[in-house]
Amino acid sequence: MIINSDSNNGPRLRALQALLSADESRDEVLRKFVQLSSQTLGIPGSFISVLDDDTQYVRASHNFSLSHSSREESLCRHVVDSDNPVVVPDTLLDIRFATHSLVIGAPYIRFYAGVPLKNSEGIVVGTLCVTDTKPHPFSASQITTLRMLAALVISFLEALNSASFTDPVTALPNRQRLIQDLQNLTAAENQTSRRLIIIDCIDMPRACELARSMGMGPVENLLKDVATLLPLRLRLAAGDRLYTVATGRIALLTRQGSHLSAERVIEKLEGISVDLGDGLAIALTIFTGETDFIPGEVAAQEILRRAVSALHEAIARGLSSLHFVEVVNERHTQDPALISDLASALREGQGLWLAWQPRICLHSGKPVGLEALIRWRHPTRGELSPAFFVPQAEQGQLLSVLTNWMTDRVISRLARLKNSHIQLPIIINVSARDFSHKGFATMLENKMLKEKLPNALLGIECLETERMLENPAALSGMEMLKLRGFGISLDDFVTGYRNISYLRRMPRDAIKIDRSLIRNISSDTSSRIISRSIVTMLKELDYTVLVENGEADTALTEYGSNQEQDYFYARPLPEAELDQWLEWRLRDLGKSS
Repeated sequence: MIINSDSNNGPRLRALQALLSADESRDEVLRKFVQLSSQTLGIPGSFISVLDDDTQYVRASHNFSLSHSSREESLCRHVVDSDNPVVVPDTLLDIRFATHSLVIGAPYIRFYAGVPLKNSEGIVVGTLCVTDTKPHPFSASQITTLRMLAALVISFLEALNSASFTDPVTALPNRQRLIQDLQNLTAAENQTSRRLIIIDCIDMPRACELARSMGMGPVENLLKDVATLLPLRLRLAAGDRLYTVATGRIALLTRQGSHLSAERVIEKLEGISVDLGDGLAIALTIFTGETDFIPGEVAAQEILRRAVSALHEAIARGLSSLHFVEVVNERHTQDPALISDLASALREGQGLWLAWQPRICLHSGKPVGLEALIRWRHPTRGELSPAFFVPQAEQGQLLSVLTNWMTDRVISRLARLKNSHIQLPIIINVSARDFSHKGFATMLENKMLKEKLPNALLGIECLETERMLENPAALSGMEMLKLRGFGISLDDFVTGYRNISYLRRMPRDAIKIDRSLIRNISSDTSSRIISRSIVTMLKELDYTVLVENGEADTALTEYGSNQEQDYFYARPLPEAELDQWLEWRLRDLGKSS
């Protein structure tokens, strides 16, 4: 479809695209409309056409063989250009059509009557026509009937369009509409630089728990309130448009020079709270990600992916907003040089080290365990986050080697402190791929037996619950670990999976509650209700419940949470510092008791 920029605008583009896109179910209904038109008016041929600046497309037809023609050749252009019905009882007697190629040649149009298809925005996108190879009279009442049928066609198309391209809860355009609008900008050859901002208003885990504890009504009220408040808070300029792209996520399409950026959106939404109904409000924590682009230079799906990638990176880093740059993409893109460096580091034992995060009993304050966290001090790139290099290890087939390296050092610490008063169980993070390896449980057990250590001192934390659930071999591997006495825990409960019934499918001892579920517990009534429900449920299922929020420990202790892991107590420590901290902590607790 080619549409000149000086004769087009966004609404017309969307209206045309809605009719020109492939949709067999829609076209089947349109074929019934044209058949009804022929039967009602007593004219054998009928069709619905769509016209852009160059071409006429026959979208549906009955007893009419033409599928397309140039716009210049089409009889329907006279209807579209005049925005009025056009009736030609006998084309051979009309000077405009007497020598027309579609009159003297196939499909030999001798009679033509057409009315415009005009949508609620006043845009004429095509025509509804009846034709015959013989001349016909056509009365005023028949023209009125044809207009009525055209109105029915438009009503159907707009209802279909609304259902397909509108979010039913927020009434905002949906993700499909966003993709189509981005594609339309490319089709219009619009070279104006644009910006796409994704606004994360409420994460899915929190929405799911709200729905679980309070029902869907309050959640829908929340989402509707967000859709109402955002335009008021952001003060959108002409041409700015909001879209619902996922539950709790709103996209803003604006110009690159707009006063609105990811960072500015955060400022404007600071302190925002929304109504759940029944006088209950909830404070929102907002994250944003953005990308700038020129239409046509980047595919529509890729534009959305970049903005979402920036958002996810912001959330992962604990930042409120982030602009997409290629470095954001590095963790998802294979880096051969880094993979080679990692292989060397594993082989030579250089640069890789473990930090140790204490876990504290919320009731006694005593250290009850450690989590081993891998770190890499790269010789030229500096300290690298595992969130950056672990995906590279997976792509470079080094994940098992990395797990073995980590396991050996954890067991070495356990062996060194055998019978020591500062000996604590240690948790290691393991991927679904590790769980899937045949003999993984046996390998760990043999290593523990070699050092004469009980398996209960080594805990395994699953980082990829969704992938585990999709992998029977991984679930089997987890079961084998559990049978051998290794502790099993799930990381960030609710993140990545939605249904509590999943828990029954996985052998486990402990669950770490995701920060998103408790980050507002000290200031937000809804968060306290949700947190209490979750902790109570998990305790009744006989889990050890772990949280990562020192500010919330008092409330969570009251609810029944067992353990805490947070900078509130101690940052992840190198091994020597850890031993000193444990000595101090235990000595201090001994004095207080």
